Amino acid sequence: MPFPYVLLSAAVSLDGYLDDTGPERLLLSSPADFDRVDEVRASVDAILVGAGTIRADNPRLLVNSPERRAARVAAGRPEYPLKVTVSGSGDLDPDANFWHTGGEKLVFTTDKGAERARALGLAADVVPLGPDLDWRRLLEHLYEVRGVRRLMVEGGGTIHTQLLQQGLADELQLVLAPLFVGDPDAPRLFGPGAYQPGRLRLTETRRIEDVVLMRYEPTAPGTGPLPTAADHHWLALACDLAAECPPSRTAFSVGAVIVAADGTELARGHSREGDDPVVHAEEAALAKLDPADPRLATATVYSSLEPCAHRSSRPKPCARLILDAGVRRVVTAWREPDTFVTGADGSGLLAGRGVEVVVLEEYAERAKAPNDHLLR
Repeated sequence: MPFPYVLLSAAVSLDGYLDDTGPERLLLSSPADFDRVDEVRASVDAILVGAGTIRADNPRLLVNSPERRAARVAAGRPEYPLKVTVSGSGDLDPDANFWHTGGEKLVFTTDKGAERARALGLAADVVPLGPDLDWRRLLEHLYEVRGVRRLMVEGGGTIHTQLLQQGLADELQLVLAPLFVGDPDAPRLFGPGAYQPGRLRLTETRRIEDVVLMRYEPTAPGTGPLPTAADHHWLALACDLAAECPPSRTAFSVGAVIVAADGTELARGHSREGDDPVVHAEEAALAKLDPADPRLATATVYSSLEPCAHRSSRPKPCARLILDAGVRRVVTAWREPDTFVTGADGSGLLAGRGVEVVVLEEYAERAKAPNDHLLR
């Protein structure tokens, strides 16, 4: 099920704190950065904060610029993004600014929490997620029911931690403020626990007055049937590589990327790469690696089209090459049609040998685009 693009936004002190323990909120950003945040808010479909953030900071979560609000309306969008909060207990303050400013509001909670939240008479839709809070169900609802394509998450630290740990954050926008808090009782941005492995990719740094904005993307693949945000990034890259293939009337254009468990890109390839007119994408990528590379056993292969199970141009199809390499996880966008091989089922061959095959069908059209001439 597709999810919105999830953007985590936060400002921290040099020693990693979101706030101090004083009665007033500690302002970490600069005026220019507050304007940048306003610009980001104006660009998204929804803004989410936890109930704890509403209690602690009493935010309005508005787009403050009249020009930006007018631009949203001119584009056929609501004046303000949807405001979303999450509360397992449904214990919410009906007098908080959150409910009395801006546009539509939405509360996600548990079955028990929904009873309590509805009894408060909040000017908001209340959506129970079951006996426990479930982030995947929440994101599915936002995408499918509310049409949210970009979600900005402004806190607090527990929510940021959970989304990163579950591999559901597409981007982290972190502002570093030039001060120290030094109070062990003050809230930190991230809590302890098992995070996705590996390093995040730094995509931008920007000085904004006396603070620094850093933008990161997670890189580590998932480890099972549930896709992570990084799985989406890598599969999108594989689809982009497919567009680089020399055109052919007798073979598909496919892109492939092999990624280690820590998010390191090991190799990439595409159909008919180099001087080989019949090489397949997965085959081209695997050929660039030492077959004895121990990272292959925990790597993920991303392919815009499922690896082939039958071929006449080589002794081994790509599914067999993947099995021989010891790879145990494959993410693909599109099942092979009967254009050249009837009943092709590379995914079935791999799954039958214990490989986890994840199909992200929302990328199918991107994978098909370089092959439109074959599918007409």
